[in-house]
Amino acid sequence: MLTFADVLEALTLQPFEQARQPITDAVVDSRLVIPGALFVALPGERQDGHNFVQDAFQRGAHLALIEHPVETDRPILDLRNPPLHQDLPPLPACLLVEDSLKALQDIARFWRRKLSVKVIGITGSVGKSTTKELIAEVLGRTYSTLKSPGNLNNEIGLPLTILRLSESHQRAVLEMGFYVPGEIAFLCEIALPQIGVVTNVGTVHAERAGSQEAIAEGKSELVQALPPAPEGVAILNMDDPYVRKMAKKTQAKVFFYGLDPQADLWADEIQSFGLEGISFRAHYRNEILHLRVPLLGRHSVHTALRAIAVGLVDGLTWQEIVQGLRSTPIQLRLAVVRTEQGAIILDDSYNAAPESTLAALNLLADLDGRKIAVLGDMLELGLYEVQGHELVGRRAAEVADLLIAVGERGKIIAEAARRAGMPAGAIHEVQDAMQAVPLLKEQLREGDILLVKGSHGMRMDRIVAALEIHE
Repeated sequence: MLTFADVLEALTLQPFEQARQPITDAVVDSRLVIPGALFVALPGERQDGHNFVQDAFQRGAHLALIEHPVETDRPILDLRNPPLHQDLPPLPACLLVEDSLKALQDIARFWRRKLSVKVIGITGSVGKSTTKELIAEVLGRTYSTLKSPGNLNNEIGLPLTILRLSESHQRAVLEMGFYVPGEIAFLCEIALPQIGVVTNVGTVHAERAGSQEAIAEGKSELVQALPPAPEGVAILNMDDPYVRKMAKKTQAKVFFYGLDPQADLWADEIQSFGLEGISFRAHYRNEILHLRVPLLGRHSVHTALRAIAVGLVDGLTWQEIVQGLRSTPIQLRLAVVRTEQGAIILDDSYNAAPESTLAALNLLADLDGRKIAVLGDMLELGLYEVQGHELVGRRAAEVADLLIAVGERGKIIAEAARRAGMPAGAIHEVQDAMQAVPLLKEQLREGDILLVKGSHGMRMDRIVAALEIHE
C-alpha cells in the first residue's frame, strides 16, 4: 500500500523511512474521502479544490496536496524547494507543491515503478469501458486484478487509479481516453502498459482531434508505447482498417482479433438472443469453441474477442477465460429497466457516437415488440456531424416503428429517416430530453421496446428516470 514515505520520496527524491503511515486512497473530491486518504486539491473552472481541504480533513484525510496556502489548522510542509531540510509534521498535514496535478502524476509514476504488476491499457473510440470490465472479469479469475473505476481514463483519473494499486495486485486494467495528440503517450509514460488493446477508431471527438486520421494517430500512441516483443503485446481489431494499420507502429508482438479468418482469433456463426446474450464460434489456432455469453447485441462479439485475446496472451486456460466471460453481472453501460406501462427501456444514455448508436439500433432490431428509438444529438463529431447523424437516421428508419429525435442535431436524424421512407407520422422532433417524456407516456404500451441514446450533454438519462418504475 502507498505510504506517506512514498509520497514524500516521489516529490523530493529522498527516502523517508520514518514516515510509513499508509495512504488508503487518493481522491480529488472531498466528498469521496475515506479515513487515511490523500486529497488532491485541484483548481478548476467552477470549483477550486483548495476550498475543500478542511472538509477533506474532517472526513479523515491524512494528506492534502495543495499548490497555494489554505486556511487550515493542520501543519503545512513546503515541498516546493527540495531537498527537504525540515522536520516531518504529524498527520494530518498539507503538502505544498508547485502544481498539485503534476504532483499527483509524479506520485503515480513513482508508485507504478515500485510495483511488479502487469498493466493492460485499453483505448478506442467505442467500447473501452465494456472491454475493460470484461477483461477484468476474465483476468480476475486467476490474478488479483484492479480496474479503472467508472471512466477514470484521463490525466487525473488514471493516476488516481494507479495509487489504488497495492503490492498484492498482479494485474491492472486501465482505460485510456484520447482528446488531444500526446495524451495517451503521457498516460502510458505513467502507467507503463505491457499489453495494449485497441477497440476501434470512430468519429467521436473528431471536433477536437480534427479527423479520423488524427484520432487513429492519437490512439496509436498506446501501441507505440508498448515494450518490444515478447514482453509487449498489441491486441488489434483486424476489422477496423485504421486499427489494422497500427501493427506497423509498434515493436510489440501483434495479436489480431475480429471476424476475418486471417486474424489470430476470429469469430463466426454469431447469433443474438436479444436480452439473453449472444453465441458464436471462436477460432484460435487449431481450436474451435462454441461460446454463449451474457453480452447484448451482435457487435458485442468484438468485446468478447478482446477479453479472450488478453486471456490467451496472458497464459490463461480456456476454462478460466470462459468462466470470466460468463460471469454475471458484467457492468455494462446499457441497462434494461421497465416502465409503468409494461414497456422495456434499453438505457444507453451515457454517451453516443455514430458507431455505438448503430450498434444499439442493431440490438433493438433483434428484439421482439414495437420498437421505439429516442435518439439525441451526438456531440463532438466535427466534420462528421452531418454524415454521422444521417447514418443513424437511415438505420432508425429500418429498425424503429416510432422515432423521437431530440435536439438540434436530432433534426438531421429525423430528416434522414423521412428520406429513407419512414412515415412522417412515426417521426417526432423535440428540443430537449424532457420534452420527450409526455410524448412517451402517451405512446408507450405493454410489450414496447424503447431505446434511449444520446451524448452525455443531452441528459437523456432524465427520460429514463422519468419513465422507469421506482420500487
